[in-house]
Amino acid sequence: MRSTSRAVATSRRTTTVREFVQRFSSTPRAARLARLLVVEELDRWGVARGGELSDGVALVVAELTANAVTHGFVAGRDFEVRVSMAAGAIRVAVSDARGERLPPATNPRSDFGRGLTLVAEVASEWGVEPRRSCGKTVWAVLRK
Repeated sequence: MRSTSRAVATSRRTTTVREFVQRFSSTPRAARLARLLVVEELDRWGVARGGELSDGVALVVAELTANAVTHGFVAGRDFEVRVSMAAGAIRVAVSDARGERLPPATNPRSDFGRGLTLVAEVASEWGVEPRRSCGKTVWAVLRK
């Protein structure tokens, strides 16, 4: 697990940037562990466990890691979680090894497939970008 904090100087002020980065095996158990570790790290950063922001980040991590395990699985490849906090926002990025599109569009009558709809509800913005090596990164930003 890699967690860092650094001060970034801008022309007017200094901003502390905190970052958590960890790779996990592509299993449902690892997706759950990712959520738990991120919530613990946020608590260290001063984002209260059980608060609205912490719970929102936990939901985003849970949904994006579940998608990485379910739809982004490539045998022998891990997924990566990267969470950063700076300037009143928390960015969650989950990268997997499969570069294909996102999961199919949600069906409101289905018991499954609503994860990205939930992410869109709690995040200020979200999107998908290709990774340099292979795969994709799905990201979301939550504001304080």
